[in-house]
Amino acid sequence: MFEAVILDMDGVLIDSEPLHIQLEEEIFKEIGADISLEEHISFVGTTSHYMWEYVKNKCNVSFTVEELVEMDRKRYFDYISKHDGAVKPIEGVDELVKELYSREVRLAVASSSPIDVIELVVKKLHLNDYFCELVSGDFVKRSKPYPDIFLYAAEKLGVSPERCLVVEDSNKGVLAAKSAGMKVIGFINPNSGDQDISMADMVIRSFSELNYEKLQNI
Repeated sequence: MFEAVILDMDGVLIDSEPLHIQLEEEIFKEIGADISLEEHISFVGTTSHYMWEYVKNKCNVSFTVEELVEMDRKRYFDYISKHDGAVKPIEGVDELVKELYSREVRLAVASSSPIDVIELVVKKLHLNDYFCELVSGDFVKRSKPYPDIFLYAAEKLGVSPERCLVVEDSNKGVLAAKSAGMKVIGFINPNSGDQDISMADMVIRSFSELNYEKLQNI
């Protein structure tokens, strides 16, 4: 019996990975960083610090990691602030959130994105009243695939890890949730790259495949 559901944001609540990749590719060109698309996609689900530390070390760019992170985050935040169409829920996920809320399931977002972006996205989706907690990867020391973010979310929700379900679209996210001792629903999002989420307890291609009763049986 589960008591809480923790959802990733990028690639689960919103189909944001193509925009992240587009804006980051722009920065790569501006700073002269030679990063392949395969390398770039491998960072899906991780924090921006994790990615930019790799970029700096590999390409020996003159900017500090903190400067690169700030450049990346400001560009994304400014874009979604100015473009309403940039933030839309993945089909069916908002209905699932509302159904779970009506069943008194405790809900959280646990994302590697910074908290200001998470708050803005949830507000633009008109889902801010449904989530008990919004958790950023900045709140913990280690990025996914370490379990820190999900354990932190469970603690904030007041629910033991074994009574939490996680919805993730990335390999590192699924591994993190499993390491936290939680059941995981893997969502196949083609825009998140070729992610191996086969270790999830259930794999879906559409949120129409999920409802409260089906989650009870995981």
